[in-house]
Amino acid sequence: MSVTQALLGPLLASGAPKPLITHYDDATGARIELSRATTANWAAKTANWLVDELDLEPGTPVLVALPAHWQTVGVLLGAWWCGAHITDDPQGAEVAFVPAADLDRGKGAHTIAAVGLDALGAPVRDLPGGVADYASDIRVHGDDFSPLSPVGGATPALLELSVDELVTEARQRAESLHIGRDDRVMSTLEWWLPGGVVDGLLAALAAQASLVHCTNPDPQKLDQRRSDERITVELN
Repeated sequence: MSVTQALLGPLLASGAPKPLITHYDDATGARIELSRATTANWAAKTANWLVDELDLEPGTPVLVALPAHWQTVGVLLGAWWCGAHITDDPQGAEVAFVPAADLDRGKGAHTIAAVGLDALGAPVRDLPGGVADYASDIRVHGDDFSPLSPVGGATPALLELSVDELVTEARQRAESLHIGRDDRVMSTLEWWLPGGVVDGLLAALAAQASLVHCTNPDPQKLDQRRSDERITVELN
């Protein structure tokens, strides 16, 4: 069972139409909310693109060099769904997901996928030849994903952590951070690998909680946000 099946699966099985992530960017004023089902659709499209276009198999290295953002959730969960090994080194990676404004971070990967990090997921314009536009390319792929190859628990998932180890770590960190089911978790953590992604994203999923992530946080807005979003746990 993949990381995505282990952590996202129970959220979808509950059938509750609850938000999975609410993403604020205080530098732009954007607020985007994705339900569990919508997040799963983005992840499925990503996984289908990786398998259909790049023939990605479990254990294949994939660079994800992206900041904390709602689009990053779709990239990570989609990559894990088909068994990708998330790495921090573009050399030898089958694909590098990098910000559209920093394509050089993907040099050395077989394919570079530019992620616009736009609040509404808009396409990236005027990309160099050979660079994929993540948002545009995945849209034509299916909203559901069924792995062609089983993803075993020993498959590498995040740097040195296997699938089973990463899922266990996420659950343990959720307990250590006192995140419980149905909590509303407000976080300003950066998603560095591996600890930032585990604490800032996967722990909330493992606990079946809902994440409110704040990028470029404005301290003057946080008090009102705590009230508006009914925050029960904070990570910073």
